[in-house]
Amino acid sequence: MYTVIGGVASRTFRVLWMLEELGADYEHRPASPHAEEVTAHSASGKIPVLLDGDAALTDSTAILTYLADKHGALTYPAGSLERARQDAVTFAVLDELDSLLWTAARHSFVLPEDQRVPAVKESLKAEYARNLARLTDRVAGPFVMGARMTVPDIVLTHCCNWAISAKFPDPDKRLAPYLSQMRARPAFGRARALSKPVS
Repeated sequence: MYTVIGGVASRTFRVLWMLEELGADYEHRPASPHAEEVTAHSASGKIPVLLDGDAALTDSTAILTYLADKHGALTYPAGSLERARQDAVTFAVLDELDSLLWTAARHSFVLPEDQRVPAVKESLKAEYARNLARLTDRVAGPFVMGARMTVPDIVLTHCCNWAISAKFPDPDKRLAPYLSQMRARPAFGRARALSKPVS
């Protein structure tokens, strides 16, 4: 059984969603960045952390790739041209969307107040809108890579959801049906429900 450490309202959601899609057994331990339980496994204090036996893995996309490869699901085989194309889209989403959202977060609440430059956020939003329009052209449908859901679907959907809370521009209308179908997936709903207190 896996253990996932990190709060749902973070990149940890990507890992939880992946595990739900895989139907894998896991324990979720909510934790904030730099919490003692996190730093025990991650020198940077960043979340998520995935424990697989005695091994601790960090970085959400590295964890997604590991799980996909290990379970032989939500990915094309390593060494295939399809996998290279899949990885190219994943890296593009990370470079062109995730990094902008993270920079905005840093200048909103992560960095010490005297190091924040709030004015940079308007530039980041404009760049995000341009990049997302370009990435939308790459969504083959019904998933990013065509008929099969893969790792970049999780990362792209998470970034688009993150953008809503960050008050970034809405996605191109062409992407709306794709995002609706991704958010309607039962595994997405189960992962999201982990953020709600049990009554």
